[in-house]
Amino acid sequence: MSRTHATTPTPRPKDAQWRSRLRRRLFAWFGRNARELPWRGTTDPYHVWLSEIMLQQTQVATVESYYPRFLAALPAIADLAAADEETVLRLWEGLGYYRRARQLREAARQIVAEHGGVFPRAFDDVVALPGIGRYTAGAILSIAFDQRQPILEANTVRLYARLLDYDGEADATAGQKQLWAAAESWLPRRDVGTFNQALMEIGALVCRPRDPDCDVCPLADLCVSRARGTQLGLPKLKPRRQRKQVRTVAVVVRRDAGVLVVKRNGEDNGRWPGLWDFPRFDVPREASRPRLAALVTKALATWGVRVALGERLTTMRHAVTHHDITLECYNAECSNAECQAIEVGEDIGRPRPQLRWVRPGALADLPLNVTARRLADLVTESSD
Repeated sequence: MSRTHATTPTPRPKDAQWRSRLRRRLFAWFGRNARELPWRGTTDPYHVWLSEIMLQQTQVATVESYYPRFLAALPAIADLAAADEETVLRLWEGLGYYRRARQLREAARQIVAEHGGVFPRAFDDVVALPGIGRYTAGAILSIAFDQRQPILEANTVRLYARLLDYDGEADATAGQKQLWAAAESWLPRRDVGTFNQALMEIGALVCRPRDPDCDVCPLADLCVSRARGTQLGLPKLKPRRQRKQVRTVAVVVRRDAGVLVVKRNGEDNGRWPGLWDFPRFDVPREASRPRLAALVTKALATWGVRVALGERLTTMRHAVTHHDITLECYNAECSNAECQAIEVGEDIGRPRPQLRWVRPGALADLPLNVTARRLADLVTESSD
């Protein structure tokens, strides 16, 4: 896109008058247009913290249902700290990026141990908590305690880059340094949490990635890229990593009234540690059915479970980080005596992986990833 200048004067973001107008416009716009969200209006640091962690890489509409349910089950930091990991993961199930839930619990335990169960107010103490970086710390401290802390996340990166007409890579070190500096210099003296929320809100609702609504934006005449006609090309980001195509097999191993589940430990490509799953294995994309059956049978045999692979139940397609996964789900029957001797609901006494036989109806109580839950629902329905 051409970076030719318009005939109108170019805004000057470094001027005090420009910053003053920015603040006034944002406060006024937010007062009229802020969405009613479950976490809006609270200054409870636990509530603010929970909402910020849930909103990372997750749509607002999704978080709206999870946030009140999580707080109803674990209403205070002490409750979260005392909860077992499976309880927290079950409450988180479907939000994805489960590391966030585990770190949330770890941070709550640290707050209880080091801060008497009271969320810390010092920036260094907050960023020392698991799962909390500079942005999240700034959001919590500004919203909960009105501290003058800047924020920088996806929506505000886009907004700042356009306001400044910053044409370097916004997610590179130099770009981050410049955008953080701008964010800090624009902060008001008070109502900082409201200001930061207004920035995120206008980035989400008006200064959108592909179709910014410049005609209704209250900051339009303050925006350098709008004056130069370059806003659609901003922000510039590092090239995305190429996505990898993966073929995976999940196996519903049946024995009498039970099905076999395995507790993930993160060794399998780091996916879903702490959650239960059906036995699942990556296989070559070109593998034939006989080859696939042999690979799965061999993999399960290393766990002491011998099976005969049966018919395909379903095929699912989903994405995990930079992987597009085709998941083929099969039935299988356990055939060895050792497998037969294990009682339903009893753990198998091996260090890794942790295996368990459960009745289909009990799958509802286990924390599962999204595709495992869909498969569990199929298994449960067929068992009714």
